[in-house]
Amino acid sequence: MENLVVSINDSIHRVYVLDGGRTSSPQLSLSDQMTQTIVVEKDAKADIVILIMPGASCDIRLDVTLAGEGAQANIYGAYVCGSDEKVKIAVDMHHDLPHCNSRQLFKGIAGGKSRVDFYGKIIVEQDAQRTEAYQENHNILLSDDAKVDTKPQLEIYADDVKCSHGATIGRLNEEEQFYMRSRGITLEDAKVLQMISFIAPVLEQIPEADREFLAMQFEDAIRKI
Repeated sequence: MENLVVSINDSIHRVYVLDGGRTSSPQLSLSDQMTQTIVVEKDAKADIVILIMPGASCDIRLDVTLAGEGAQANIYGAYVCGSDEKVKIAVDMHHDLPHCNSRQLFKGIAGGKSRVDFYGKIIVEQDAQRTEAYQENHNILLSDDAKVDTKPQLEIYADDVKCSHGATIGRLNEEEQFYMRSRGITLEDAKVLQMISFIAPVLEQIPEADREFLAMQFEDAIRKI
């Protein structure tokens, strides 16, 4: 277990990559079994991006506590599964004090016989007034044998808050594919463009110095599933 404390008025931005042994990357490597506790203190900010490439199975558990007024935590994740991967992600977001913000956005693509389990919970304590907390998990299924189980939850004990959570599981849009094919784009390229566009909101959260490298890795991975 790794404990991470973001001190008063400090900020961090970390990118974790689990690539299934495909290629090396300049980011922090991600263990396939990871439990991390993150504590964000007063007026501090934590930005975490988790990227899971095809071929990687994992069990990732994050426990985040906003422990000081004005604390912020943003957790982003993208996963692409094309065969028989098993991906488990669990995030507990604790709002203990007032005037704290959090956002979670996870987007995934599941094909083959892969299995994805997403569990996310936002807990807002009674003293945590003026909280803003949002959680989203969106998924695309590429095959009938792939399975996604998503469980976003809210547990709110304060009354002056702005909180929401949501989850979707769907297929690639055939109307969009038809539109692109009518303009000379092959069906395969149309699907790739759709998938890249789908995970782009997560990739946009990567610092600019590493964004192009990782975006190219994801595009290459998507073309091969």
